[in-house]
Amino acid sequence: MLNLAEKVIELINHQTENADTITQYRKPLVGFASAHDPLFNQMKEIIGPHHLHPTELLPDAQTVISFFLPFAKTIIIANRKNPQIAREWAVAYIETNTLIATISAELKRELTALGINVVTQPATHNFNEQDLSARWSNKSVGFVAGLGTFGINHMLITSSGCGGRFGSTVISAEIPPTPRPTQENCLYLRDSKCQFCVNNCPTGALTVQGLDKHKCYAHLLEVDKQFPDLGLCDICGKCAVGPCASLS
Repeated sequence: MLNLAEKVIELINHQTENADTITQYRKPLVGFASAHDPLFNQMKEIIGPHHLHPTELLPDAQTVISFFLPFAKTIIIANRKNPQIAREWAVAYIETNTLIATISAELKRELTALGINVVTQPATHNFNEQDLSARWSNKSVGFVAGLGTFGINHMLITSSGCGGRFGSTVISAEIPPTPRPTQENCLYLRDSKCQFCVNNCPTGALTVQGLDKHKCYAHLLEVDKQFPDLGLCDICGKCAVGPCASLS
């Protein structure tokens, strides 16, 4: 019989492998964090007091599940080579957000049947419109759950890169935490030899010193106008298609 962690991983893998999408994926990554990890308290200082603690989402929270769905390399290459935003990347954004919602719903259904309390969170658009800070950062949760390290592109770079999307779920059952990596995955932070993301930013919003979120988001809203048939598609990804996009 599968233990709980194995059951969660199997469900995420199954949903991804059988997704009814144009978008193709590499193998998902799944990590687990204790809901009582001190880093969740630190997020209220780093991101802001509005960022939710797992126990604010679920009072009896014990574990936070984080998962990363890495895009197929063909999608990354398409957005790297296209001088504009590749349609493949835009479609992947929309389809993967929907897939994350499906996975989250399946996790809730399966785990609730086992008597476990579950709270899910959306893949995106859960941020404050004024300062663009998240009330629940899926990337930051992924860091706590051992899925990667942050790069100068402000992306969480996993062992499979950063070309993909994160989801997360809070549950009342305990699963042993995933160890966090000890090596930087960002090539610039590792040895100062890469600034692909900075040089590839179409607006200059990203620098080694930081990210101008408002300049970046203004560009994303302009990109959205290029894909009126896809729904809200405020994406770019030019900072996530370099050497760190697909490390495996």
